[in-house]
Amino acid sequence: MLFLMFRIGKDRYVLDAEQIEQVLPFMAAKALPGAPEGVVGAINYHGAPVPLIDLSSLALGRPSAAVMSTRIILIRYPSAEGTQRRLALCAERIIETVAREASDFVPTGVEAGTPAYLGPVASDADGLIQWIRAEALLTPEIRAILFQDGGAEI
Repeated sequence: MLFLMFRIGKDRYVLDAEQIEQVLPFMAAKALPGAPEGVVGAINYHGAPVPLIDLSSLALGRPSAAVMSTRIILIRYPSAEGTQRRLALCAERIIETVAREASDFVPTGVEAGTPAYLGPVASDADGLIQWIRAEALLTPEIRAILFQDGGAEI
C-alpha cells in the first residue's frame, strides 16, 4: 500500500493514498462561526465549497502552522449512504509517500479514550508511525452538520 506521511506535532502519521484525491498548497478557508472543534471552515475547490478539518486542531487543540510544508489534503470521504464526498484536511510537514504493507501496522494496545480515527502503528528506524483512518475522522454528528444537504458526490 502507498501512504502519505505527515506530522501532527512531533509525531508521524499516514493516510492511505487510495483515499487522497489531491494535495493542495495551504490556502485560507472561509470561516464557519460556530463550527465544531477541528472544523476550520470551507475551501473553494473548482467553485464548490469543501469542508476543511485541521488535523493539528483536532488532535492537539492548536491550529496547524502556516508554513510552506503545511498542505491541504483533499480526500474522498465515504458517506453513510455509500457514496463519497470531498473533505479537506490541513496537515503540517507533509514529508513523503511511503510504501508499507497493511500487515506492518499493529494495534497500539491503548484503546480506551483514543479517538476512533487513530488506527494501528508501524515502526521504522525513526520510531512509530500511526495510521489515520480517514473514514473515522468525523463523528456522526459532525458528518451530519458538514454534509447536511448531502453535499456534492464525487
